[in-house]
Amino acid sequence: MNEIIEQVLGYIRGTWRYRWFIYLLAWPICIGGWLFVNQMPDQYISKARVFVDTSSALRPLLRGLAAQSSPDDGLKMMTRTLMSRPNLEKVARMTDMDLGVSTPEEMDELITRLSKTIKFSGGRGKDKMYSIAYESDNPMLAKQTVQSLLTIFIETTLGDTRKGSDSARKFVDSQINEYEQRLVDAETRLKEFKRKNSGKMPGEGRGYFQQVEVARQQLVVAELQLSEAENLRDELRRQIKGEEPVFGIMPSTSTSNRLNSGPHPLDNRIETLERNLDELLLRFTEKHPDVVNTKETLKRLEDQRSKDIKEQQAAAPKFNRPTGLNQNPVYQQLKISLSQAEATVASLMPRVNNYRENVKKLEGLINTIPQIEADFQNLNRDYNINKKNYEALLARRESAKIAEQAESTTDEVKFRIIDPPRVPFEPVGPNRPLFQVIVLLGGLIVGVVFAFFLSQIKPMFDTPRNLQLHSGLPVLGYISRVWTPDEKKKRYIDVISFTIVGLVLFGLFAGMLVVEIMEIDLLSSVASKISDDSL
Repeated sequence: MNEIIEQVLGYIRGTWRYRWFIYLLAWPICIGGWLFVNQMPDQYISKARVFVDTSSALRPLLRGLAAQSSPDDGLKMMTRTLMSRPNLEKVARMTDMDLGVSTPEEMDELITRLSKTIKFSGGRGKDKMYSIAYESDNPMLAKQTVQSLLTIFIETTLGDTRKGSDSARKFVDSQINEYEQRLVDAETRLKEFKRKNSGKMPGEGRGYFQQVEVARQQLVVAELQLSEAENLRDELRRQIKGEEPVFGIMPSTSTSNRLNSGPHPLDNRIETLERNLDELLLRFTEKHPDVVNTKETLKRLEDQRSKDIKEQQAAAPKFNRPTGLNQNPVYQQLKISLSQAEATVASLMPRVNNYRENVKKLEGLINTIPQIEADFQNLNRDYNINKKNYEALLARRESAKIAEQAESTTDEVKFRIIDPPRVPFEPVGPNRPLFQVIVLLGGLIVGVVFAFFLSQIKPMFDTPRNLQLHSGLPVLGYISRVWTPDEKKKRYIDVISFTIVGLVLFGLFAGMLVVEIMEIDLLSSVASKISDDSL
C-alpha cells in the first residue's frame, strides 16, 4: 500500500514539474470550447396535443339507413401512416423547407431528419390523446412544422372518412351548370342592351323626368345669372360714357409733362446724382473736381430726359385729354368693373347654351322611353326566372351537402385541440452551463495528461527509493538540495504566477457561467410575461 501511495506521489511530482504545459493546452481548449458553446444555436421545441372523439350522436339515429364504417379503423391507419414519406414531403413544402433542397439526396436527408426529430405519440389503448412535438433552432419553424403536421393529421383523417357523391348530387350539379350558362347568356344580353341604351334606361341614377326637371332648373339659374351680368355690363357702359376728368385731383402744370409721359428711365439716375451732389457740397466747395463732374453729368442727364419727353409729346399730341381722363381713379375703377362684367357674360354664355342643348336632347327622348322600358322589362323577366331557378338549385345542393356531411362525416370524428402549437420563446437547449463545465474539465484533464506524458518521457528520480526500484541497485546515500534565497524567491514567484493564471482561467469561466445563467433567467421571465399577456 505504501509503495502504491509513493508511486502515485511520484507521478504527481513528475506532472508538477511540467505544470505550465497544463495551461498551455487548457487555455486554448477552454477558450475555443467556450466560444463554440456560445455559438451553438438555441434549440426550441413546439408541442401540440389533440384529442380525437370518435363517438357520434347521429350514428344510432342513422343506423340501418346507410352503410357506416368504423371511424376508429381509419384513425388507427392514419396514426400509423402519419410519419410516412408523402406526409413528410407535404410538411417540407408547407414550411418552405424544400426551398433549400436542390438534389434528391438532399431531399432524402431532409425527410430522414424530419422523421427523427418529429415526435408523434399517443393513441395507446382507448386513449385518443395524441401529441406532436418538433425541435429546431428556429422557433417559428418549429411552430409551423407542428402546425403543418397537425393540419395533415386532421384533414387526412377527415378526408379518408368522406363518401362520394350519389346520382342525385350529380344531377343537381349538372342542372346548376346548365342554369349557370343560361345566367351568363342572359347577363350578356342585358349588358349589351344597357351599353346600347346607356343614359336612356330608367333606374340609372335619377329617373328620366327627374333628369329633365334638373336640367330645366339648371338652365333657369344660368339664364338668370347671364341676365344679371348683362344688365351690370350695360350699366357700367352708360356710366363710363358720362364720366369727365376731375381737374381738382390732376397734377400741377410744372410736373404735368413728367406725369403725362410717365416715369422715365433716367429718373432714378438723376435722383441718385442729386443726392450724391448734396453730400459732396457738404464736404467740398463748388470748384472741387468731383462736384464739377457731378454737376456736368446731372445736367447732361436732365437735358437728355427733357429731349425724350419733348419727342414723346410731339409724337402723340392728340392723346393729351384722354391721358388726363385716364388719370381719373373713378374712370379707372369703372373700366376694371366693365372688363370683369364682360368676362362674366362671356363665361356664362357657353353654360347657358350647353344647358339648352341638354334640355332639348332630354325632351327629344320622351318618345323612345316607353319602348326602351318594355324591352328592358322583357330582358329582366327572363334573367330573374333563370336566377331564381339557379339560386333554388344552389340551396338544394347545399342542403344535400349538409345532409351528406351529417350522415357520413360531421359527427363521426371530432378533433379537439387541447394545446395548440405556439412559437416557443424560451429555448430548451443546449445546456450551455453544463457544456462550459465539461469544456473546462476537459481542457484541464488534457493538460494534466500531457504534462504526465512529458514526465514519463523524461523521468526524474526525486527519491532514493524510486532510483533503487528503477535501477535495481542499492542506494548508499544521497545529498539534499539546498535552496538559495534567490532560488526560493524564483520558486515562490513561479508558484504564485501559476496560481494567478489558474485563477484567471477559473474567473473567466465563472464570468461566462454567470452571464449565461442571467440570460437564461431573462429569457424565462420574458417567456412568462408573454405567456401571461396571451392569457
